[in-house]
Formats: sequence, structure tokens, C-alpha cells
Amino acid sequence: MNPAHRPVSPHLQIYQPQITSVLSITHRATGVFLSLGLLFIPCWLFTVLAGPQQYAALQAHLGAWYGQLVLVAFAFSFFYHLCNGVRHLFWDAGLGFSLPVVYRSGYATLFVSVILTLLSIYIAQS
Repeated sequence: MNPAHRPVSPHLQIYQPQITSVLSITHRATGVFLSLGLLFIPCWLFTVLAGPQQYAALQAHLGAWYGQLVLVAFAFSFFYHLCNGVRHLFWDAGLGFSLPVVYRSGYATLFVSVILTLLSIYIAQS
């Protein structure tokens, strides 16, 4: 085979995503999303300082379906990144490297992230 026509490694046309790769990519994506979301906090503070009309306008956007969707995505990103970070701390300590434990801890990370997100939504609604 001509070296110029070699497939990219891993070959993207036959590569099957695994939970480990999906969780790794999701961890990075949630980190980026959280970093961008932190830029919202000064904007929110500026609307508080700008007066009640600007604050009410922002609250109207946050109360709309798209604002709620962003807030839920931010909450899930926070809890997922937190849980997966704890998982990585165990790995840094040399624990949980066997493949069955990696898969179980990955599914546990997803499960706990969803539960914590739903719990935070429930608390925010009451």
C-alpha cells in the first residue's frame, strides 16, 4: 500500500466507539462547556448592577425553554465533570484499572451524574 494512501489510525471508517473513549471525549467537552459557562457569571452580575429592567430581561431568557435547557446542560456538565474527576483521582492512586472496573465506574459516573442533575432540578423547582 502506498504510504500516502494509508488509513488514519485508528481507521475512522471501522472504528467502534467504546464507553471509555466516549466518556473521555465527554469529559473534555464538559470541561470546555463549563469554562465557557463561567463567562456567563460576570454577565449575570452586570445585569444585576445594570438595573431591574436588564435583570428581568435576563431572567426572562433563563426562564424560557432554551434558557432552562442551557441551565440543565450546565448542571449535568458540572456533575459529570465532577464525578469523572473523582474517578480519575482513583486512577491517579492506582485503583480501578481492570477493564470490568473501568466499565462499571464509567456507567456509575453517568448514573450518578444524571441522578445529581435530576436532584438539583427538583431542589431548584421547590
